[in-house]
Amino acid sequence: MSTKKNSDEIPVNVISENEIEINDSSEELESSQTSDEKLLKLLDLEKQKASEYEEKLKYALADFQNLNKKTQSDIENGVNAKVDEFIFDFLKIYDDFIRAKEVFSENKINVDGLNSILKNMDSLLKKYQVIPIDALGEVFDPNFHEAISIITDIDLDDNTITKEIRKGYISQKRVIRPTLVEISKKR
Repeated sequence: MSTKKNSDEIPVNVISENEIEINDSSEELESSQTSDEKLLKLLDLEKQKASEYEEKLKYALADFQNLNKKTQSDIENGVNAKVDEFIFDFLKIYDDFIRAKEVFSENKINVDGLNSILKNMDSLLKKYQVIPIDALGEVFDPNFHEAISIITDIDLDDNTITKEIRKGYISQKRVIRPTLVEISKKR
């Protein structure tokens, strides 16, 4: 080759194999960095979606558990209401038997049969945890008692129950029927 430039010559840029490898790997590195960045961004998006779905699932599970508890509570309340209604009606019959026993006793009629029926009724009430409300001498409580008359007695504190007119009953910590009472007032 001469130092003179001929117009016939085509300038050729000679690149060694090492230079080709470096150029290729730098292009690969740039493209891999961009694909790695894309993958990381996609991974972050998928993690965010998974987190959102997990939160939605937690809320759905909590809603289901709340609905389940409410349904159980509604069923229990419905059953308890029907049981309370039945016991309330039963107590009316029970009271009638007690009044009949008292009338027969006053007229000196044998009440052994009524006593055995009342004994069976008492054991039935006890079996189902229906207990009478003790009121006589207690302080009036509107949650358990219903005052239907008031007497004046300066010897007793206000709102002391002086007379039980009709027995009240509790079942499963619920008042089935309040006790009808007479209460005292000082003036």
